[in-house]
Amino acid sequence: MRTITLVTQKGGTGKTTIAASLAVAAAAAGETVVALDLDAQGSLAGWGGARGTDTVAVDQVGPEYLPRLPEVLKALKNRGFTLAILDTAGVENTGGNLAMKAATLCLVPARPSRLDLQATLPTLESLVRLGMRERFAFVLNQCPAGRGTRASEAARGLSEFGVLADPPLALRADHQDAMATGLGVTEYAGKGKAAEEIRTLWSWVDQKMKAKPSRKGLNA
Repeated sequence: MRTITLVTQKGGTGKTTIAASLAVAAAAAGETVVALDLDAQGSLAGWGGARGTDTVAVDQVGPEYLPRLPEVLKALKNRGFTLAILDTAGVENTGGNLAMKAATLCLVPARPSRLDLQATLPTLESLVRLGMRERFAFVLNQCPAGRGTRASEAARGLSEFGVLADPPLALRADHQDAMATGLGVTEYAGKGKAAEEIRTLWSWVDQKMKAKPSRKGLNA
């Protein structure tokens, strides 16, 4: 089972929105997907509860189960899931560290602002410390629509520290509207630009994970 972890030690970067829509896009592409909410706020679990379809399994991992996350993922693999997407809290904690270590690929969302880019540094340091330097990518999120100088400068800045996922995600109302109705953006407005960007991001992430040798253990 492959595992994608959405992680950054900052709130408001769009981790949950990306996790939800990536899960739906991956399921549409043929994956058997489970999305796990590791954040006590429960936003992803709330989204899952609002869904009227079981195309993606969604559950919350309570604090008592976080130390046993590797066992939880192994059990899900044995149940036939091919992809797990983990949404972590916007702070450094044991659950977030375990989620990073379990990942085939970590995605680090960042908005195109100087403060947000600076805020990625503690997460980057954690990834390096955990030996994940080759297993993460930045996702530039909530960019102004169109080709703007701010987004271009942010992309250059992030590229200096690691791989930048393609494409950047624009700030579009479809994302918020989809989340409010328990849908992924590809379900809510499948022909829209936001849906196109998410499908392209899933394709990039899928190929990125396939390009790496399988890890022994959870993701083997």
